[in-house]
Amino acid sequence: MSHIWQNTLISPDCSVRDALAVIDKEALRGAIVVDENKKLLGLVSDGDIRRGLLSGVSLNDKVSAVMNSSPTIATRDTTQEQLVKLMEAKELLSIPIVENGIVVSLRTLHEILSTPKLDNPVFLMAGGFGTRLRPLTNNCPKPLLKVGDKPILEITLLNFIKHGFVNFYISTHYMPEMIRNHFGDGSKWGVNITYVHEESPLGTGGALGLLPDDIPQLPLIMMNGDILTKTNFHNLLDFHHSESADATMCVREYEYQIPYGVVKGEHGQIISMVEKPIQYFHINAGIYVINPLVIKKVSKNTVIDMPTLLESKIAIHNKIMMFQIHEYWLDIGRMDDYHRAQTDIKGLGILYDK
Repeated sequence: MSHIWQNTLISPDCSVRDALAVIDKEALRGAIVVDENKKLLGLVSDGDIRRGLLSGVSLNDKVSAVMNSSPTIATRDTTQEQLVKLMEAKELLSIPIVENGIVVSLRTLHEILSTPKLDNPVFLMAGGFGTRLRPLTNNCPKPLLKVGDKPILEITLLNFIKHGFVNFYISTHYMPEMIRNHFGDGSKWGVNITYVHEESPLGTGGALGLLPDDIPQLPLIMMNGDILTKTNFHNLLDFHHSESADATMCVREYEYQIPYGVVKGEHGQIISMVEKPIQYFHINAGIYVINPLVIKKVSKNTVIDMPTLLESKIAIHNKIMMFQIHEYWLDIGRMDDYHRAQTDIKGLGILYDK
């Protein structure tokens, strides 16, 4: 991002003069007023200050005298399209992202429209056999199966490119030549693609040990190659940074309805009965953010899956966070998922020409 959003945070006891200095320095036409815990109290714009001065407020008065205590805000779930419409309708250059009353980020119109280049590496897992999609995968690797008019993995690649990512790594095992022939070195899309090949399956975590030493030393986004999603990767990285996480796992809420009445009792006496209750769980969404130090701990040719790798890091008190995806997400693992994707893609708006 072209700005450090934390620099726009000011105290309600800050003077109007100091608020003006922050607004001028950050060039966002506003500052975010928060308490010591980053709880949002209000916003103050250069327009708020001008109106305050005209009504008799002094430059030495507290900024709380001129701030807007009911500002326009958004959440991590707000899509980029919604943010743009909101900012254009309200004539805003930026909107704070707020979760449970706490400011967690700031999105700017310039940032969204300019799509800044992001050097964070993206690791796409494309080595699976796709056995549950046979016979479709008998002569084609699953990542190259088409959804709409493009292969699944190409849709994923273009989605990342749209968000400014340029450094890609693809792991291969099953029919690797077909994947290499389709994507090449990435020059077709103006990005860099490097391949790592698993001679034998290493699991999602083990593939990290094959990454080259010259990979950018930034948090890496790792994603299974058979996922169709509108996840906001900017928000994911913002969350990972703001939580100072060693690794972040994306999760989805999954609901399961027990098909029977559930009876709770004590000592043979019924206490309560619930007919076909619904239980909610967080499931692994197959998308991760991983810090370089975690990647370096994975030895070459180690067989390990990501959940096992992350559990080992939790055991030594590394900070492993979970980021809940609210946007569209589909794991294309079975034939009915594949057919659903063919229908869903028409209304998702995630097929991009480049």
